[in-house]
Amino acid sequence: MGASDSKLSFKQGIFRLSEPKQIPADDEYWTGFWELPESAEDVFSLFSPADIRRTRDHNLANLETLVLAVSSRLCILRNHPSFPDPDIAPERDALNCIRVLTRILPFIYEAEHLEAWEDKFFWAARRKRSRRGQLAKAEVIFDEADPEQTPTQLEPEFEQVKPLAEEIMDTLMDLLFFSEFTLPKVPPGKPKVTYAIWQSGVGCNTPVASTKEFESNRTEILRLLLTLASKSMYMSANVLPVKGVPAITYMATCQDKQVVLSTLCSLLNTTLKYNPASWRMPYDHVVFKDQKQILVTYCLQLLLVLVLYPIPEPGNGPPPKNFFRHFLGRLHRPQDFQFLVDGMTRILNQPLQATASYLPGSQKSLTWAPEMIMLFWEALQCNKRFRSFIVDTDRAHDFVVLLLYYAIDQRNDPTKQGLIRMCIFVLQTLSVEPHFGKSLNKTFEGQESLPASIRIPNFHGTYADYLITSIYTLLTTSKGKLDAIYPALLAIINNIAAYVQNLGRAPSSKLLQLFASMSSPHFLFANETNHKLLQSLLEALNAMIEHQYSSNPNLVYTIVRSRKRFQALRDFTLENGQEEIERQLQLKKEGGVEPLQRGDSIDSLRSPTVLQTPTLSNVPEGNAAFAIGDDDDSDTESQPLDHPPHSPAAASRSASIASSVDESVPVQVRGMSEKARGKRPVGQPAFSRQNSTTSLISNTPTMGTNEFFSPTAEWIESWLPELPLHTILTLISELTPKLASPGAANDTAAALKAVRETQVYGIEPMPIRVHLFEWSPMSLGWYESLLWGFVFAGEIQVAKGTAGVWNSTNIRLFRVQETAAQTPSLLAPRGAVDAVGSNLVQRIGSLNLRGHQGQGPPGQGQNGGQRGAGNGGAGVGQQTVRDV
Repeated sequence: MGASDSKLSFKQGIFRLSEPKQIPADDEYWTGFWELPESAEDVFSLFSPADIRRTRDHNLANLETLVLAVSSRLCILRNHPSFPDPDIAPERDALNCIRVLTRILPFIYEAEHLEAWEDKFFWAARRKRSRRGQLAKAEVIFDEADPEQTPTQLEPEFEQVKPLAEEIMDTLMDLLFFSEFTLPKVPPGKPKVTYAIWQSGVGCNTPVASTKEFESNRTEILRLLLTLASKSMYMSANVLPVKGVPAITYMATCQDKQVVLSTLCSLLNTTLKYNPASWRMPYDHVVFKDQKQILVTYCLQLLLVLVLYPIPEPGNGPPPKNFFRHFLGRLHRPQDFQFLVDGMTRILNQPLQATASYLPGSQKSLTWAPEMIMLFWEALQCNKRFRSFIVDTDRAHDFVVLLLYYAIDQRNDPTKQGLIRMCIFVLQTLSVEPHFGKSLNKTFEGQESLPASIRIPNFHGTYADYLITSIYTLLTTSKGKLDAIYPALLAIINNIAAYVQNLGRAPSSKLLQLFASMSSPHFLFANETNHKLLQSLLEALNAMIEHQYSSNPNLVYTIVRSRKRFQALRDFTLENGQEEIERQLQLKKEGGVEPLQRGDSIDSLRSPTVLQTPTLSNVPEGNAAFAIGDDDDSDTESQPLDHPPHSPAAASRSASIASSVDESVPVQVRGMSEKARGKRPVGQPAFSRQNSTTSLISNTPTMGTNEFFSPTAEWIESWLPELPLHTILTLISELTPKLASPGAANDTAAALKAVRETQVYGIEPMPIRVHLFEWSPMSLGWYESLLWGFVFAGEIQVAKGTAGVWNSTNIRLFRVQETAAQTPSLLAPRGAVDAVGSNLVQRIGSLNLRGHQGQGPPGQGQNGGQRGAGNGGAGVGQQTVRDV
C-alpha cells in the first residue's frame, strides 16, 4: 500500500470512530491504528482535535476501546520475545501505539465532565483473565482423591492486575532501556531490558553506544511520559499542589532503586552533555530540526517534572518520598558536581554567545535556559553538598552574573516576569549561605566583557558592589513590573549585608537613593504595607554598620551626609507627609509638566478606586525635603543606569502608578522591628518545601489589602516607632561633629579617614538573621505553572509547523495568548538569507523602518510569566504563555 493510500485508510478509520455504532474490541479494525501511520506527523495531522473531541463526546465507548487496544498492543510487544523484529513484532507498531496515546490523552484530560470516568478507567484496579483461566475454559480436571466424582467444568479464572495507567508507565520505562529499541543489542540469554545509563557523567564513566534511531525512539517515549504527567496543565494553580497528579506520583515514588537511578542519571547526563556550540554549518538549524536537541528538551523537562514534584500529603501521616529528588540530593562526589556545573553554565552561556556571533542568527539559540535555571535551583535546594560546592569554589560568582543577565536583560518584557522572579529567588536561596556573602568581597575582574545590558560603565569594584548595583537597577528601572519581588530583592541585600566589606561609593549612594525613594510620602502613602519594604532596607543598612562599620567608610559617610532625611523620617507625621506631596505637585505644575493624571493628587492617593502604588523609579526625589544628602551638599554620582542625572524637573516627577500584585506569585518579606530582631531564632530549617505552613498572603506586603486605603495618624503610629532607626541615628549623632571639622568638611579623603578612626559607641551588633525563601501551596502552584508553561512553549518549538501535543486544548494552569501569524521579512527573518538581510538593514543607519519593534528569538514568552511559543502548527498564529 502506498503512503497516500495508507493515510486515506487511516483517516477513514478515524471517521468511523465517532459514528454511533460501537466497534467490538476484537474487530480487525483496531489494528489500523498501529499498522497504517508511517510517522508521528501522520498521527498528529490526520487525527485532528475535532476528530478526538467528536469521538470523546459522542462515542466514548469507542475511545475507551481504542485506548485499551493500543495499550494492550504496546504491552504485548514489550513482552514479545522477538521484539523489535521488523517482521514478527515491529517497532513501528510500538511507536504508533505511543503516538496515538500521546495524541488523545490531552483531550481526555481537558474534559472536566470525564474526571470520574478517567479516574476509574486509568487508575482503578482491574481483573484480567489469567493464563490458567484461559486454558481452563475447556479443560476437565478430575480430583485424584475421589476418582468416582463427576467431571467438572472449571469457571474461568481471573487475577488482579495493576491499573491501566500504571501498566502503561511500567511498559514505557522498560522500553526506555530495551535492547535494539533504545539500547544496543544484548548478548543472547541476557534480559532485553537493561537499566544502563545512556550517557557518561553522573553514575557512569563509560558511554553506551547509541544511534539516531535509538535516540528518536527515546524521544517518543519521553514525550508520552510527559503527556501522562501533563494532567497538571488542566488543573488550576491552587488545586494542583494539593491534589497532585497520579501519573507523576506513581513515577516519583517508584521504589525500585535501579529504575530510579538509571532514569535519573540518563536524563541528567543526556541534558548536561549536550553541547550546542559544536561545529556546524551556519544557519543549518533554520533548515533542519536538531533531533538531539529535541531529545535533550524532553529529558530536561521530564527530569524537572519528577524532581520538583511535591508528593501530596495523604492526611494520615507523612507523604511518600520523592525518590528522584531524594537521589539527586544524595550526590556527593566533587566530579559529579563539577559535571553539573559545567553542563549548566554551558547551556546558560549559550544565548549570550549566540547573540554575540559575527553572523547574527547563525548559531541556534536554545530556548530552555529557564529550565536549566530551574534545575540549578532544585539542586541547590535538595543537595546541601552541591550548595557548598558552588559557594566554596566561587562558582557562585558565575551564576550570580548569569542570573542577573537573564533578570536585567528581560526586565521590561511582560512575558518574562516569571523567569525574572525565579532568577531573583535563586539568588535569594544562594544568599542565605554565610560564605556566599563573604565571597562577594572578591574583586570583580573582566566586567567589561559582559553583554551591554548588564555591563556597568566605569565599574571597578567587588561582586558585592556589582550585585547591589544590579539589584538597584532592577528596583528602579523595571517600570513597576517587578514590584511583587521588591521584598525578595531586599532580602538578598539583607542576607549579605553583615558580610559586605569595602562597599564602593557608587553602590553606597544607590542604597541611600533607595532609602530616599522608600521613605518618600508618595511611596509610604501608596498602600498600608510599603513601610515594610522601608523597614527591610533599614535592617540591611543596620547590619552593614553593626557588623562591618570599619570596613565600610563609604557607606557610613554617605549615611551621615543624608542625615536630614533620617531625622525627617524620625519626625514623620501625616501632616508633613501630605505637605510634601502637595509641594511636589506644585513643583510639577510650575515646571510645565503635563496635567496631573489620576493617582497624582492627594485625594486619589487616599482613596484610589483600584489599589495602586508608585514605582521606585519615579518616586519624587531631588530637591524634596527627603533628598539624598544635606541641602548644602552636592552628590551627583551614580545615577540609575538608564536614568538621567537629577535635575529639578526630573526630581519633581509625579509618581507613576503600577498595577496591583498578582497574589499567586511567591514573595518573601521579613519586616521586623528593632526590638524583634534579637528575638527570632537564628537557625531555621532551609530549602524544604514542607518547612512553611504559612501562606504567601500572610507574609507578603502586597500592594495593599483593602480596596480603599487612606493613611491615618494612627496607622503611621502603628509602624513608625518600630522602624529600626536607632543604629543610624546614633551613628549620625556621633559622627556629625567629626565630619563637620574644617579638615573633613570639604575633603572626602579626610572625611573617610575620620570615619575609619572614629569609634562609635552605643551600637550593639544584633544577631545575624537570614531571610529564607519559604514554600507554601500558593508558591508551589506558581512554580509548577511556570514549569508547565516552559513545557508547553518548548513543545511548540519542537513541533515547528506540525501540531504540538497540547495545542488547541483547554489548558487551565496558565493562559495561552494567540497572536497573528508573522510572515518572513527583513525585520523578522525566517531563514539564512533573511537573517543576513536583517543584519544589513540594521547597519544602514539612514533607513527609518517605521513600526519596527525589537523582538527576541522566537520561543521565549512565558508562563507564570515565562517563555513564548513559536508558530503553533499549520495555520496557527504565534502563541505566548502568559501569567495567570
